Amino acid sequence: MKQYETVFIATPVLSEAQMKEAVAKYTKLITDNGGEIVYQEDWGLKQLAYPIQHKTSGFYYLIEFKAEPEFVATLETQYHRDERILRYLTVALDKHAVAYAEHRRQTRAAKAAAPKPAAEPVEAAPAVAEPAAESENTENAEA
Repeated sequence: MKQYETVFIATPVLSEAQMKEAVAKYTKLITDNGGEIVYQEDWGLKQLAYPIQHKTSGFYYLIEFKAEPEFVATLETQYHRDERILRYLTVALDKHAVAYAEHRRQTRAAKAAAPKPAAEPVEAAPAVAEPAAESENTENAEA
């Protein structure tokens, strides 16, 4: 089995429940066809670089999975038939991309697990009286 990464953009008019349903549909499709979900990440609602089907934003979702090469055509056919999906892209990951993706996941997990430093109280600065406004010379020099 090869490792793949797929990103799809869903229409922004979906409710959160409908978006979860769409994600569940594709993760189930992958697992039902002998694939294995390695990682998935919701990138949320983002602005599109250009309008797609008169939409200027979309829900981005990433799924990293292992599957047989023949399955990718089936997955992309399902994306193409689903009117909720604006765009999709599936790429095969080579060994360097797999290592990078694993490193990226570990880094994100470490950042999420690291305790955030407690905010230190800020001491109030002493009040400073404003200097008296100096009288300005309003003469206009004509050349």
